Amino acid sequence: QVQLVESGGGSVQAGSSLRLSCTASGRTFNFVAMGWFRQPPGKEREFVAAIKRNTGNTYYANSVKGRFTISRDNAKTALYLQMNGVEPGDTAVYYCAVGLRSDANGYYYVAAGYDYWGQGTQVSVSL
Repeated sequence: QVQLVESGGGSVQAGSSLRLSCTASGRTFNFVAMGWFRQPPGKEREFVAAIKRNTGNTYYANSVKGRFTISRDNAKTALYLQMNGVEPGDTAVYYCAVGLRSDANGYYYVAAGYDYWGQGTQVSVSL
């Protein structure tokens, strides 16, 4: 079992920065990919960013590329999302996720590729 707890969300003005954290416990040492997804109000959950264990490569949705940075702290088994220059369109509940199956390698951008999810943290951006 894997437990994920997100933190760091809040209400900010456009142009601000936020750093989301996700603390992982349990069987995470052999993860295939870890990622961030978000669900805007009234919309489907969407991919934000992911990082793969075997290569350390990172991947981003076009909408956040150049503004958001995903990173890991191996010692603390934590996942981070640094959000710079946030926009009202970034308003959403943000979820971290862990993929343990090989599916996460090819489908890191799809929610179905992940096995465990956190409870989410709200990010609200106003003008």
